[in-house]
Amino acid sequence: MSPKLKVVTVGGGSSYTPELLEGFIKRYHELPITEWWLVDVEEGREKQEIIFQLCQRMVAKAGIPLKVYQTLDRREALQGADFVTTQLRVGQLKARELDERIPLSHGYLGQETNGAGGLFKGLRTIPVIFDILRDVEAICPNAWVINFTNPAGMVTEAVCRHTNFRRFIGVCNIPVGMKMFVRDVLALAKSDEIALDLFGLNHMVFLSDVQVNGVSRFAELLDGVASGKLQASSVKNIFDLPFS
Repeated sequence: MSPKLKVVTVGGGSSYTPELLEGFIKRYHELPITEWWLVDVEEGREKQEIIFQLCQRMVAKAGIPLKVYQTLDRREALQGADFVTTQLRVGQLKARELDERIPLSHGYLGQETNGAGGLFKGLRTIPVIFDILRDVEAICPNAWVINFTNPAGMVTEAVCRHTNFRRFIGVCNIPVGMKMFVRDVLALAKSDEIALDLFGLNHMVFLSDVQVNGVSRFAELLDGVASGKLQASSVKNIFDLPFS
């Protein structure tokens, strides 16, 4: 009998959930999950039900022995968990609208990781993450928590500074997105090896160099993007702002 491997996703009604499952399916030979629980709050019940049904169809089509469960009871879901992933938005999209519109009303950008909007979201989110960690410590203390909840940098720093919980990893897809952007802009082949010197914090990151097959092409990239001669098409919902 194969060993049990249980993953719990807090924020199961998120539109990111099917994408996460796609990753689990593609890498099932490396991470053979046997049990996956989706957890949400009462306000997210309808969304989670829709996502749950979609995930069940994805698992059936993939033909893998993964059982998917859903619940609104976080403590029930955490029983025996090996990994806990978080992808939640406290206050849902109505709160995001306020995060972005209130700073704009005062002439400042509002965004979910930076500036006033990021601070608003951090102040709402960090206490909830701490609550989740307290449950993990009480119910499945050996589980790793992998956080995809924004502001991811702020949340991770808060956990490191103000809790004793150390089985915690904060992730952001911006570095991968930057790599995709560079590949797209420079029209690189799949066989080309690319290395980025990337620094900063989500979503405020900077490139200082791009190496392609061991040769720097940063000047070409910077000149091309700044002049508008080189453009990317990989991210459909983000448009480029021209450089002055």
